[in-house]
Amino acid sequence: MTGSPSSRKSRMTSASNVMYTNAVYWPNHRVYNGDTPGALNYGCINRVYYAFANVTADGGVFLSDEWADATAPCDGVQGALGSLMHLKQRYPHLQVVLSVGGGASAETFPVVASNTILRDNFARSARGLVEASGLDGIDIVWEYPCTPEQGADFLALLAATRIHLPEDRYLLTAALPASKSILQNIDVRRSAEYLDVLNLIAYDFFGPWTPRSGHHAQLYSMSKDEPSGAAGVQFLMASGVPAKKILLGIPLFGRSFLHVNGPGHKNRGAGGEDGSFEYNTLPRRGTKEQVDKRSCAAQCVGGDGGFITYDNPDTVKMKATFCKQKGLGGLFYWSAPSDAKDNKRSLITAGFRTLHSS
Repeated sequence: MTGSPSSRKSRMTSASNVMYTNAVYWPNHRVYNGDTPGALNYGCINRVYYAFANVTADGGVFLSDEWADATAPCDGVQGALGSLMHLKQRYPHLQVVLSVGGGASAETFPVVASNTILRDNFARSARGLVEASGLDGIDIVWEYPCTPEQGADFLALLAATRIHLPEDRYLLTAALPASKSILQNIDVRRSAEYLDVLNLIAYDFFGPWTPRSGHHAQLYSMSKDEPSGAAGVQFLMASGVPAKKILLGIPLFGRSFLHVNGPGHKNRGAGGEDGSFEYNTLPRRGTKEQVDKRSCAAQCVGGDGGFITYDNPDTVKMKATFCKQKGLGGLFYWSAPSDAKDNKRSLITAGFRTLHSS
């Protein structure tokens, strides 16, 4: 199952020749919905982040769901991870990266990252798992380094991991929110020296937790104090992160605000599941989709979701064009199974086509 170091190296080289990355996250729990990695269009995708592996208190990295990852019948093989390894053989351009962390590891990361021995355990354990599975590297999703001390520990964790996952053979990436309040805790320029890519989470700006409604994935904000994708990119670039190392995140879900008809209203509750609707269920029945070109956001109003803010093919084309203008590395999407099956509505397809259009 493991690729030889030389074949992995040639894969890394050929991948670095790709002009833009169009990456997706694939959460392992989607197996329980009947989703499989084989359903995706790999003509439009060159990297899959398989989410999530967990981190233990002693720094160990392990697969979080043995059945979903390695046993469940999936695309004619065993497990969703098994399916992706199989797809890698069919699509030589495809990289599969293990995403480590997420919400379940939020309390463990600060402990592990603050200790030299535990950081080393983490790095060795990650390397072992990557080698055993034939993966191309790891993606660190620590939600989120919230103090300058944790920011320094995050950098130290990247440094330790890079020693065991050398850059000529493995990818090392990390996901961070496009929020200045988090990013300013981290020396992002030095972090970028260890990372191949920084996945900028340019969504979840507004939701059930915010006092007011707003476009949750806006590229541009209408006021200075609001977060936006462009502001996050600008902060990283001004801090010395090479544009090519930044991937701009696209949500494949919408955020719902009930009893309001747009951004800027008092939050009166949310519809959907935990305040969100999967993109492939939008716009809601009986509503009309509109695009706010100034903020670069789609919305529908009415029905069971109230005001729902999301991305559609038009806004993704605008975001892909922004990526090209800024010289960014490309786009990523959370999460792939929620995309529309229809090519005309698919955000992953819209992003890929725009990135690669002349």
